Amino acid sequence: MSRKYIDCRDYPGGVKCTVALSADSDEELLKAVIQHGVKVHGYEDTPEFRENIVKEFKVVRT
Repeated sequence: MSRKYIDCRDYPGGVKCTVALSADSDEELLKAVIQHGVKVHGYEDTPEFRENIVKEFKVVRT
């Protein structure tokens, strides 16, 4: 199993955010990213948002 992550610094927007989230499963990471995206960045939790987020997951290189 590969650990995956997403980093807000890779997606500049209206909120200056330096949060990076990681998890061992896509499901766990998606839940964390949705919570963060909705609460901090004001995104709406839609199927399209979820689909786009999962496409941006990266594998942690060790």
